[in-house]
Amino acid sequence: MRQVLAGLSFLLAAGLASAEEALPDNPLVDGPTWNTIKDAIAGDAVLRDAAPLLSLIAPYRADDAAVVPVTIEQTDPTGGPINAIKLVIDENPAPVAAEIRFGPAMMPLKFETRVRVNQYSNIRVIADTPNGSYMTGRFVKASGGCSAPATKDSAAALTGTGDMRLKLFDLPVPDQTSRREAQIMIRHPNYSGLQRDQVTQLFIGAHFINELEVRQGDELLFSLEGGISISENPVFRFNYIDNGSPDFTVHAVDTEGNAFDRVLPKRPPA
Repeated sequence: MRQVLAGLSFLLAAGLASAEEALPDNPLVDGPTWNTIKDAIAGDAVLRDAAPLLSLIAPYRADDAAVVPVTIEQTDPTGGPINAIKLVIDENPAPVAAEIRFGPAMMPLKFETRVRVNQYSNIRVIADTPNGSYMTGRFVKASGGCSAPATKDSAAALTGTGDMRLKLFDLPVPDQTSRREAQIMIRHPNYSGLQRDQVTQLFIGAHFINELEVRQGDELLFSLEGGISISENPVFRFNYIDNGSPDFTVHAVDTEGNAFDRVLPKRPPA
């Protein structure tokens, strides 16, 4: 009898564990801030539950509040294209981290970037589709990300501003030969305006990339309007359908009017 009870206890515990694993580790939590900012961000849009369409993945407790990874992935490719998203961090001084539009080659969507989180906050994604607007997100425990010191002093941080790197990944799906994964890193301090110079202790003025466009050939992959919440040295990792073009073209503009145009070959020269 004791063996039977022990077996039942084990099965019950395993079932509970499986149920817990099926739930998000850090779902959105109720709070007053979203009710205050919702109309300014979403307007009159009816925000449906995005769970059937896409997911947002972010850590429950961030290792570094200035570099919090966020991944948006379309979980139902039959739900139609995701034309654009707003990435929102409720408790940040400027809650809209980025507004991003996507071209057809980015579908089904999988897109990752890194953000600053200033205090414990919901991180939301609002997705616009032909069928309406959808929202999901995660609650992240992190603080001080917007005011965290830059990794280098202000003079060194500006050295090489606008340099870009491309990294390509091979997807392990043999029947998706035209689908690829890439990562673009842009060197830029992306100052938030809340950081202090470590020598003078004076605030460093906001200076960040606020416009970005990535194409393969003439085809748009994505365009971004960014704010202070995108991390230093922005990184964008994404899946796309390769159209055969030999390179990516990247156009970026920062808040001081500096423009950075780069051609990034998909394959290094022989």
